[in-house]
Amino acid sequence: MRPNLKATRGFQQGLRQLGPGLITGAADDDPSGIATYSQAGAQFGLGMLWTVVFTLPLMAAIQLVSARIGYVTGDGLSANIRAHYPRWILYVCVGLLVGANTLNIAADIAAMAEALRLLVGGSAHVYAVTFGLACLVLQVFLPYATYVRWLKWLTLALFAYVAVVLSVRIDWLAVARSVVWPALPGGHDTLLTIVAVLGTTISPYLFFWQAAQEVEDKAFRPHSVEEVDSELARIRLDTVVGMSFSNLIAFCIMLSTAATLHAAGVHDIETSSQAAEALRPIAGDFTFLLFGLGIIGTGMLAVPVLAGSAAYAVAGATGWSGSLSLRLDKGEGHGFYGVIAAATIGGMVLCFTPTDPVRELFWSAVINGVVAVPIMAVLMRLASNPKVMGEHVISRRVRWLGWLATAFMGITVVGMFIT
Repeated sequence: MRPNLKATRGFQQGLRQLGPGLITGAADDDPSGIATYSQAGAQFGLGMLWTVVFTLPLMAAIQLVSARIGYVTGDGLSANIRAHYPRWILYVCVGLLVGANTLNIAADIAAMAEALRLLVGGSAHVYAVTFGLACLVLQVFLPYATYVRWLKWLTLALFAYVAVVLSVRIDWLAVARSVVWPALPGGHDTLLTIVAVLGTTISPYLFFWQAAQEVEDKAFRPHSVEEVDSELARIRLDTVVGMSFSNLIAFCIMLSTAATLHAAGVHDIETSSQAAEALRPIAGDFTFLLFGLGIIGTGMLAVPVLAGSAAYAVAGATGWSGSLSLRLDKGEGHGFYGVIAAATIGGMVLCFTPTDPVRELFWSAVINGVVAVPIMAVLMRLASNPKVMGEHVISRRVRWLGWLATAFMGITVVGMFIT
């Protein structure tokens, strides 16, 4: 009994170390990610699987940089940019983030509304307004950490994609070959999809969110070197676990759509119904139910992260108080919660455009991929600067991975525009 008790306690202690990184990873598989990975699998088959494997260390490095800046400095990213860079750089980074987040919120809310319409019928516009207001009210009046404990169970529907991978016939040798040596057609469509996958995997809103959550998670105060090193080790574990979870689900979504939709000749996903069909091998008549739960669950997790990261960015840029622990009933955080309301309502209004939700989700991922490049360059400069980080500048390995991620995304974006 004692060894079992010791192992249980060790497991529980390990789980307690997981926080902002795990939540960030779960939020990364939002409706935009599901749609993008599904489109990549349907259009290119196994050809895009390498992107999910290749981006894992790059994604983990950038998120680790963001978390480290937040913890070591005790300030969010925009506050650090404001302190160390010209105002025009601050305004460009924050403006790009807020614009991209608002469009992403619109796409996510529209997808949630369409998923519910598939399940019960009715008006997608009515559902969009309902979801938007629900996300806003919950974020303003209920701590994110409180309701995420319940909503995360809806995201378990995403494991249905893992079940699809395990239940259908897959040539695993071909999968391994595609990951190591992918065969892809050249041209604009390929680069566009790569940018979309990168944008939904290495998303700018996640940088600002995780840094802010590290600030919120522990009130900043002077630490000894040993305490800081211990806490940075926790952040590293938390981030790697969260990003690995995110990319595992992404890999399974892409592989399952490749093995089902692409194999059946469906190479372009235009509607939510088509995307849901990837789950039919294991879900049958419950296909739309599982798909709907996954979209709604990840959307309800992601929309507050998108709106919250925009609010953190604006608050840091303006010098406002910015924290989800602020209480409106005590006259606190009017500017901070005002940005959350503006971003959420703005996204809700954009849901009334005639664009199909699946296309909106894909293009929001592309926009995130473009916007991420300049923000990543600024983050890497901050994290490498002893004036900002003191003796806790990022390691050489993280620096190489972070700049590799920035360069690769930059080259891909330039190639997309050139073609």
